[in-house]
Amino acid sequence: MKLTDHEQKMLDGTHGQAKQKAMDLLVRYGEALGAERLVDTRNVCGTAGGSTPFLRDFAAKFGGYDAVFSEFNLDSSETVENPRAEVFTCQVIQGLDCDHWQVLGATPQAVAHHKESERHEAELGIQLTNTCAPYLLGNVPVKGEHCAWMESSAVIYCNSVLGARTNTEGRESTGAAMLTGKIPYWGYHIEENRRGTHLVELASDPGDIMDWGLLGYYLGDVVQDEIPVVTGVHAAPTLPKLKHFGAAAASSGGVELYHIVGTTPEASTLDQAFGGRSPRERFVYGPAERRAAYEKLNSTARGADVDYVMLGCPHYTIDQIWEACCLLEGKRIHENTSLWIFTPRAIRELADKNGFTDIIRAAGGWLMSDTCSAVGQHLPKGCKVVATDSAKQAHYLPPIMGVQARFGSTRDCIEAAIRGRWEGALT
Repeated sequence: MKLTDHEQKMLDGTHGQAKQKAMDLLVRYGEALGAERLVDTRNVCGTAGGSTPFLRDFAAKFGGYDAVFSEFNLDSSETVENPRAEVFTCQVIQGLDCDHWQVLGATPQAVAHHKESERHEAELGIQLTNTCAPYLLGNVPVKGEHCAWMESSAVIYCNSVLGARTNTEGRESTGAAMLTGKIPYWGYHIEENRRGTHLVELASDPGDIMDWGLLGYYLGDVVQDEIPVVTGVHAAPTLPKLKHFGAAAASSGGVELYHIVGTTPEASTLDQAFGGRSPRERFVYGPAERRAAYEKLNSTARGADVDYVMLGCPHYTIDQIWEACCLLEGKRIHENTSLWIFTPRAIRELADKNGFTDIIRAAGGWLMSDTCSAVGQHLPKGCKVVATDSAKQAHYLPPIMGVQARFGSTRDCIEAAIRGRWEGALT
């Protein structure tokens, strides 16, 4: 790998042990990928937290959170002092909402360790955004900007909707990037690699968020980790629709980048999206494909009773919280059902000021932040059936938590919370 003079000095240890370890990791990583050089980045979304039981025990045994960062972010068995981040770095979604830990079923010990871990992250200069959707909190890179982001639904949004450039990074590479401002130049950082591979033609415009989730789930299933180009979208989709669409495509497949002709920034025309090439395969998405995706997402569900309604994956926007409140106001959640809505902490504070949190609480629900059911692995006690408007959660919760999942519209989910039963259907 070809290094600049500054990169070589970091690798030689001129700028300290931690940066030397970080550069060593990036060089090994880049060479394994076939990258010829590194590229500058000023925008990192990763994790340096250590609040899981395993990492808590590791910190206690081996010398605190410097040891956790050294081992799990820098791949170093030698503990080195952790310097502050060199570039702007956001913490991705974590495993606990410390304000509602009792509702989640956590312990006081877990809360104490989580707060200690967060203090360490803040000392490193990491922004405690704690969300899978950093673009909701002002981290909106511009077209062509090189980033180093974790979290599949964030990565696909960054690449596709914003036109910025990132691969799906991990804890190690983002930890190294935050200390060096470097990431291997490969994959979706390279213009040539961002061109479409598969064409997906829509028989009709998707409607609500549920429809966009179904389309994304179908699309990821058929293209896997390739780059789909979607045609036939005439009404401009909203941010929440694209958020749910990308998360679904990244869950059923491994999609990190898509193009919607006439909508996304690298697809003004079909020719631009494919870079003048012909698609490898063509698919038509119509009523049969839509129904097949719906049935697949609901394939684990057997009973009609619903124990838990989970909304906010990816984290809810303020307009989605407002929509949920419009459906909830003046109503009461069924005594046998729980409603948890997840959003970034900063948006929850806005919801507090707007009175939305009060509406949700008056109905018997909870507005939570910093985590979700799949990442935190928190469910209401005795939960067997979950209803959600997130294709991602419907995909992951059954295998992770051993529950049944019902997928439908936001209205379907709110009504299930009120009635305690699922009555949603594909129309």
